[in-house]
Amino acid sequence: MNKQRLATNTYKKIALMGYFSLLIFMPLWLIVLSPSESLSTSTSLLLFTLPLLFPLKGLLQSNPFTYAWSNFIVLIYFLHSLTTLWVLPADRIWAILELIFASAMFFGATYYAKFRGQELGLSIRKKKDK
Repeated sequence: MNKQRLATNTYKKIALMGYFSLLIFMPLWLIVLSPSESLSTSTSLLLFTLPLLFPLKGLLQSNPFTYAWSNFIVLIYFLHSLTTLWVLPADRIWAILELIFASAMFFGATYYAKFRGQELGLSIRKKKDK
């Protein structure tokens, strides 16, 4: 039985779409669309944009390892969006967009890392003797 799946490059595109959407959207939301009353502009940029810059080089170089560990960073945006959905009804639409972008990045990065790693013969498991 042959299972159909998306091409590895498609997962990469989904991950990058989510990533760059977050990179553009987070400062736009937190500085322009709905500025925080409790956080300064520089603090908002530091907390919500700087973490996204760490994996930039590896993502652009298509490094499957970077795609895998960038999921730890995207968890910040999952938590932020879900918390905002819970406590700030006025920002619900922005939180939903953040959740969509974070989910796209997580989904794409997970499967790109898995399938590209397999294509390259990379593995974190010890191979069984045959």
